[in-house]
Formats: sequence, C-alpha cells, structure tokens
Amino acid sequence: MSFPLSRAFSGLLAGRVLLIGSLALLLWLFWSSPDGTRVAAGVAIFLFGMRFMEDGFRSFTGGALEHLLGRCTGSIWMSLLFGVVVTALVQSSSLVSVLTISFMSAGLLSLRGGIGIIFGANLGTTTGAWLVAGLGFKVDLAVYALPMLVLGAVLSFQKGKAGRGAGLALAGLGFLFMGIQEMKDGFDAFRDTIDLAAFAMPGIRGLLVYALLGTIATVIMQSSHATLILILTALSAGQITYENALALAIGANLGTTITAVIGALGANAAGRRLAAAHVVFNGVTGLVALLALPGFEWAVEEVALAVGLAPDDMTMRLAIFHSLFNLVGVIVMLPLVGRLEQVLYRLLPDHMAKVTQPKYLSETALAFPEAALEAARKEVFRLFEHTRDVACITLGLDLRVVDGEGDLRARMGALRPDPTLDVEMLYDTRIKPLHAAIVEFIARAGSFQASETRPLMGLYRASNRMAQAVKDMKHLHKNASRMAQGGNERAREEYVKLRCVVAEMLRATDVLLHEDAESRDPLALDLVKVDMERADPMADGHMDRLIRAGAMPGTVATSLVNDFGYARRIVWNLADAALSMVGVNKEGDANVADSLALTEGEVMALGHGTPPAGGKGKT
Repeated sequence: MSFPLSRAFSGLLAGRVLLIGSLALLLWLFWSSPDGTRVAAGVAIFLFGMRFMEDGFRSFTGGALEHLLGRCTGSIWMSLLFGVVVTALVQSSSLVSVLTISFMSAGLLSLRGGIGIIFGANLGTTTGAWLVAGLGFKVDLAVYALPMLVLGAVLSFQKGKAGRGAGLALAGLGFLFMGIQEMKDGFDAFRDTIDLAAFAMPGIRGLLVYALLGTIATVIMQSSHATLILILTALSAGQITYENALALAIGANLGTTITAVIGALGANAAGRRLAAAHVVFNGVTGLVALLALPGFEWAVEEVALAVGLAPDDMTMRLAIFHSLFNLVGVIVMLPLVGRLEQVLYRLLPDHMAKVTQPKYLSETALAFPEAALEAARKEVFRLFEHTRDVACITLGLDLRVVDGEGDLRARMGALRPDPTLDVEMLYDTRIKPLHAAIVEFIARAGSFQASETRPLMGLYRASNRMAQAVKDMKHLHKNASRMAQGGNERAREEYVKLRCVVAEMLRATDVLLHEDAESRDPLALDLVKVDMERADPMADGHMDRLIRAGAMPGTVATSLVNDFGYARRIVWNLADAALSMVGVNKEGDANVADSLALTEGEVMALGHGTPPAGGKGKT
C-alpha cells in the first residue's frame, strides 16, 4: 500500500474509531445517568441551534455577508474589525472561519486579510460568554425559547429567502436558549447525586489535564462556543472549580482550530495557509494564557473590582478571562503578521500546479455563491489561456505573433505545424481534465438559487465551447501540418488562410477578455467570423475553378472543404466562449455584449458579399 493511501486509510480508521468510541460513551451515559443524559441532550440541542443559526444567517443575508467580506478587508485593521463584529453578530466563529477559507481558496482575499479576520473572530466569539454569563444564568431561558421556536417555524416556511433565513436564525436562537437551560438543569440535578468538583486537580497537573479535556471536547463537538457554554453551566452549578474552568476555556480555544483544519482539507494552498495561521494564533494565545495564568487571574480580579462584580460571580469572571487572553493574543500576534505570512508562504508554497489540475476550484469555494462564481470564473479564464497555448502549438502559431499587433498573414507562411505532434495527448492532459473539473464544480453548485447559478451556466457554456474548439483543432492539424511541409501549392495557401483566421480570432478574443467592460467591442469578433466566411473554398465557385484548372486534385479539395468546417467551428466556438466569459463579471451580472453580436446568417451574408436577410444587418 502506498504511503498516501496508507495515511488516508489510517486517518479514516482513526475517525471511525473516534466516532464509535464517542457513541459508545454516550450510550453508557444514557444508560447509567439520567442527569447526564439531560446535559448531553442540552449540548445536542445547542449544537442544532448553532447549525440552524448558521444556515439562517447564510440564507437571510443572501450573499451580503460575502460581499461585505470582500469590501471590508482592505487592511489588517479592517479585517480584524470585520472578524470581531460579524462573529459577535452571528455568534459562530466556525461560520466566519469557513467563509474566510472559501474566499481565500477562490483568490478573493489576501492572506493578511484572512489572518486579520481569524484574529477578530477569536475575539468576537468571546461575546457569547458575556451574554450567557450575564443573562443566561439569571433568567429562565426556556420561557423565551419556546416562542422563538414557534415564530421561527412559521417564518421558515416562507417562500422568500430572507424570511426563511430569519425563521431559521430565530429557531436556532430558540434552540440555543433551550440547550443552555437543559445543560443548566442537568448540572443542577447532578449536584444532588455526584459532585464533579471532587475530581478537581490543583496545580500544573490540573491545568494541563483540564486544558486537554477542553481541547478534546471542542474537537468532538467542533464548536468552542458550545464547549464554553458547557463550562459556564458546570461552573455556575458548582460542578467544576474556577481554576479548572480557566484551563478548560484555554483548551476550548485550542480545540476550535479543528473547524479551520477540516475546512482546509478541501482547500488549496491559500486555504491551508489560513488554517495554519489559525492554529498558530490559537496555539500561541493558549500558550501565553497557560504560562501567564496567575497574571491573568490578577487582571480579571482587577476588572471585576472595577465593574463591581460580586465576589461569587465566577461565570462573569470566566467570561472576562476568555476575552482578556484572546485580546492579549491579538496584541502579541498583530506585530508578527508580516513574519507569519513569510513563514507560511515558505512552508506552504504555491506549487506549480500540473496543467491537468484545477487551481481555483475547491470544496470550500462551493460553500458560498460568490466564492463559487469567482473560483469558476478564474478557472475558466485559466482554461482559455491553455486553449490559446494548445491552439498555437497545434496549428504552428507563434504566441508572440498572435499577441502582437503585426500582420498575421505576413508571418503565417514561415510558421508551420509539427506533423509529429500528438494533439490527442495535448487535449487529454491540458484541456479535458480542466473542462471536466469545471463541469463537475458547476454541477455541484446547482443547489444555489437560480439567480446565483445563472452566471455559472455562462461559464459552463464557455468551457464547453473551448473544449469543442480544441477537439476540432485535432482534426484540422492532420492535413494542415501535412500541407505545410509540401505538396500542392494552392492547397497550402488555402490552409494558411484557415490558420490565419483562427490566429485572428485568438488575438481578438484575448483583446476582448482583457479590455475594460466599457471598451469591449464584440463586433470585432464578428469581423473575424466574416473573414472566415470569405475563406470558404466553396464560395463563388472558387474550388470548382481550381479543380477544373488542374491546380488542386479532388482528394485534396474534399479534405480542404472538411477542414474549413473544422476551422469555422473553431472560430465560432472561440468567439462564443469569449462572449460567454465577458457576460459574467465579478459580481455575476450579465452584460449585453452577446446581444450586440451578429447572427450567423448576417455573418455568412457579409462574408459572401450578399445582403443579409431583411435587406440590412446590424450597424
């Protein structure tokens, strides 16, 4: 068994063992302790609430959150503020982390901006502890939970995306409240049967053991927020000591990186760099908190004294501690962001991706419509570059000549296709894998709203047209390369014409795709199509005259007619691909470029010198 396969199998086996072990532990808990069952049920309800809230916010914002992320992350300070505010609002650092990794993978966000968001998310998630410690243990949350669930259920059945999202978010908040109340009641009941505080461990050993327990609990639940609420409820019920609660909070902060790590498994190098930055930040923050715990305890007491907290209000002290050590982590790490970037780029470089592999398409980009659209758009543009390269290699064109401004016809005679070239191999290794990846990616994005998938369909069309164009190049190459090496002089001239028009289209499409939207002229592509029609060997009896004059054998003439069909399809498919690509800008809006193009009948009429149907064409 190869090492990568062995490692993947070992990881899968470890995951299965952890799952089976966790289920066995829960089943034992259900059988042995009804009070423990209430606590576990409270955690489950809380996690369901978080999932409902995340889905609700995604649906309710309707892409506004992603749009805001792209606009508000121009500097490290703006990124930090974005992370704090958004995480405080949605109460889910996991959602913000996955969203950020998605945008990083799609190339919509710089590493520095992503690091700032992660720093801010760690600080913003501490607000949940303040809310629960300040209100959750002083009021009966179940009283508010039930109305929220009812209202949320009603709204969730609305057809509108915003109404449905608001309903899910409200129901999620109701589940959060209900879960907190269940955990609180469970721990209160525990107090009558078993005192977990008896298992308290003082000193360094207790600090390390409870920090490890906090990490494990967060890895299992994949939510530091849920772990922290569990710690707060246990602390409020007197089931754990304050010192052990501090250690558990530090461990939960370390364990929360599991979400970013899992999110990065399907990401590219950019997403993995951000996940690594998340691990580094939380690791450094946790280490600082462990090493300087006495200093933090003193600072917490000073803050508590300043705000007038009761001496026995340990839950609020824990919330203060949680915010304080994350704030110190941000202060420590911010000056080191530049150095951290350098190290991450060195350890996780952008390897020269094989041309057969997509560069921007990833699992994480599929999580959000805007990220998916941008990833697909960049990959389709990348496919266009490969298509141009393959076209030049196949038809014996010099890319520098194609990209230049000189007369293509003057240079074409000296450029000849290589008859030994394996075009099938070029297609199979450079075009087909990218096209297949794009098609699969867009198909998997089909669960988005119709308005969100419509731009993706334009990119799908562009990818399909480019693949078809390269397939036709395979057929054109055979005779074009043979005629370029010798043989019939007139046939060689005709093939030069065909290759020249294809080169003109490669130049015109490249210009169109790199111009500003206001400067784009889709009619430039129509002019090349008209040139293609003028190169038709059957036009005006041109082929018949060559055959009658003995200037071209019939076998060569029939091959030329077939190859004109291939060249014509290449030109039209390249033009259609380019128009489909510029029809989708970064915001996913359709423009009117394709509506200005001439119809096929109008192009043929102009190419053959006859008036278009109706007596006139577009002007």
